[in-house]
Amino acid sequence: MTNVQSPADALRALLATGDLITMPCCFDALSAKLIEQEGFGLTFMSGFATSAARIGEPDLGLMSYGEVLDQARNITDAVSIPVIGDGDTGYGNAMNVRRTVTGFAKAGCAAVMIEDQLAPKRCGHTKGKEVVGRDEAFDRIKAAVDAREAGADILILARTDARHQHGLSEAIDRAAKFKELGA
Repeated sequence: MTNVQSPADALRALLATGDLITMPCCFDALSAKLIEQEGFGLTFMSGFATSAARIGEPDLGLMSYGEVLDQARNITDAVSIPVIGDGDTGYGNAMNVRRTVTGFAKAGCAAVMIEDQLAPKRCGHTKGKEVVGRDEAFDRIKAAVDAREAGADILILARTDARHQHGLSEAIDRAAKFKELGA
């Protein structure tokens, strides 16, 4: 009987080394395979790159949950290194976030990143981003953590874009609360 390590456990082990980890971004199965072949131990499925490669459009929330999840499955099926998926805003309210996290776990992602932008979202590198209020941001992360605690074997990464709208102090406060909530 073989004891196979889950993607989330593989990422936990990588993080536990305390080493600096270089994490190139992938956008499809081939780019992920090239990243793995070059010896990188981890990849991030970039929402921007995935949107550009799959539909030829910028990362403005145009890809559906199903399209993103399909791309994540293709990527995780192609490589043995942990893949972090971009869950964007979670595709709706807290109930949708829970479904998003569970879906990314079932797709084989080691972690999923959930952000606090207002839908429709904008790429994190662009100006004009708006974030949801603190309560909604925290509810999203609580829902993500609830999904993990209900059995989704996945790490939760929480991202805030609050600095652009509310300043660095608010971004730091949100990040601290996300950590406190279990991200």
